[in-house]
Amino acid sequence: MNLEKFTLFTALLLMVAGGPATADEWTTPCEKTAFRETPRYDATIDFCKRMAAASPLVHYTTFGKSPQGRDLPLMVLDVNGNFDPASVRKSGNTVLLIQACIHPGEPEGKDAGLMLLRDIAFREKHRLELQNVTILFIPIFNVDGHERFGPYNRINQNGPSQMGWRTTMQNLNLNRDFMKADAPEMQAWLKLYSSWLPDFFIDTHTTDGADYEYVLTYALEDRGNIDPALGEWLARKFTPAMEKKMEEAGFPVFPYVSFRQWHNPRSGLVSRPAPPMLSQGYAAVHNRPGLLVETHMLKPYKPRVESTLEILRIGIQTLHTEGEELRRMFAQADLSAATAASRGQKIAVRFDVSLTDSLMVDFKGIEYHSEKSDLTGGEWFIYGHNPQLFTLPMFNKPVVTQWVELPQAYIIPVEFSEVIDRLKLHGIEVQYLPSEATLDVATYRFTNVSFRRTSNEGRQMPSYQTEPVKRTFVFAPGSAVVFTNQRSSRLIAHLLEPDAQDSFMSWGFFNAFFEQKEYSETYVMEKMARKMLRADTTLNQRFNKFMDENPTLRDNQWEQLNWFYRQTPYYDQRHNIYPVGRFEGDAALLRKLLQ
Repeated sequence: MNLEKFTLFTALLLMVAGGPATADEWTTPCEKTAFRETPRYDATIDFCKRMAAASPLVHYTTFGKSPQGRDLPLMVLDVNGNFDPASVRKSGNTVLLIQACIHPGEPEGKDAGLMLLRDIAFREKHRLELQNVTILFIPIFNVDGHERFGPYNRINQNGPSQMGWRTTMQNLNLNRDFMKADAPEMQAWLKLYSSWLPDFFIDTHTTDGADYEYVLTYALEDRGNIDPALGEWLARKFTPAMEKKMEEAGFPVFPYVSFRQWHNPRSGLVSRPAPPMLSQGYAAVHNRPGLLVETHMLKPYKPRVESTLEILRIGIQTLHTEGEELRRMFAQADLSAATAASRGQKIAVRFDVSLTDSLMVDFKGIEYHSEKSDLTGGEWFIYGHNPQLFTLPMFNKPVVTQWVELPQAYIIPVEFSEVIDRLKLHGIEVQYLPSEATLDVATYRFTNVSFRRTSNEGRQMPSYQTEPVKRTFVFAPGSAVVFTNQRSSRLIAHLLEPDAQDSFMSWGFFNAFFEQKEYSETYVMEKMARKMLRADTTLNQRFNKFMDENPTLRDNQWEQLNWFYRQTPYYDQRHNIYPVGRFEGDAALLRKLLQ
């Protein structure tokens, strides 16, 4: 074969193999700028599509559209060519979901993920680990916010030169939306998550806060709000191994913490359980590990990307070696969740951290001092450049502040279709009453109701206390029945129990039930109240108690008479009553109604 033919033959082989035609064809846009810039949406999608077109290992697809009409991109990498949930599940592979740019001003995960997929597809790295691992990669989740691009989006951050905006163009923070699912992007994501149910989830971010040596900190839910066996595996096996590998790679890490006094590490470190509205907390209520990655804003962009890439590699290696053991624990956790109600098991739905129980830890900080600001009068923390090792108290022991006992089922009236549809987005199994049913259920009465002074994520969040009550509800045809004997029982409780931190109730989905809709005229109640006092000798004592507890109403005739109105059968029996029923009877009887 002459040289010309040999050169042509080699080129054809490279094309068939998906190899690069030039040495830098698969250099990512970020690498081309020496990590000074991160690519825009179109450039990112173009690079993803080119990889998919050139390699049989990589598949490009979308999982929805944004409010501004942009595709939500998804890359699937599988060395066996399986690119859908059913075929991957059949193959026995474990699934790793990597998510970037939920906050587009924090794009390290996007650039690290593109490098990771490039290394696997075209530089033949990690091929052995990928024999039994499938990677899902969302390079940009908040696609519209990503294109609100500019140099002034992260005042605290050291690069890249320009970046996207934190929220969607509807001004919603997607990393507060995993439970309520108001954003169309999140609704699409929930469908994706429930269809794939990844075995491991990594969500990539950049943190603000005090300065310290660590380029990367992390958070994992392993202490109470996840299946105990999984929590033990994360705490005793995954985390120590991950920390050791990151140290060996030149990126010592530390748990993601806040400080008892903002910006002041010496005040003590605090690590709180994540609520399920956040990504790692959401994975935990599914009994699946979720790893939050937070690189530090003050570090240069290159080590932030490189440290993110390293922890992604460790995730792949972990699933390669531990995937079979993880799947065994998942099966046991799902079975335990599905039988929790029949065993009378209580579910923890609200957590805090103990501020009286701590352990001493070494923390690699940066020297600093504080002085009183001559501008504001506040405490001004001034950081230097020299590393300083601190020995500090760390408060990380979770405390359960609210338990609930699961009923056999929850019944949601058909008129609350928005809530029913959101449950289905979460992958929760829902059945429907074919005809009207009158059922005795348990529910809650709300007292001491108040509201936040400002909205939160576009919703007016209530504060209340609950007291259990029994009621007979008439459920119309089409009302939803959600049995708790399914693997997502923990998630169901977090969504439907009013006292759960991120329940539909706490996010304001049922605020109308705090409103009194029928009233009485004062001239009618003046007369009726006197009749009531004559007929019920205890009523005057109860009225006096009410007035003693509400002295500001001494001169408010209407409110005083409204108290009497609330004691009559004319008063709305649904006012301040949770309209979702807890069915605590025989589940078999309820199932008969569904036939």
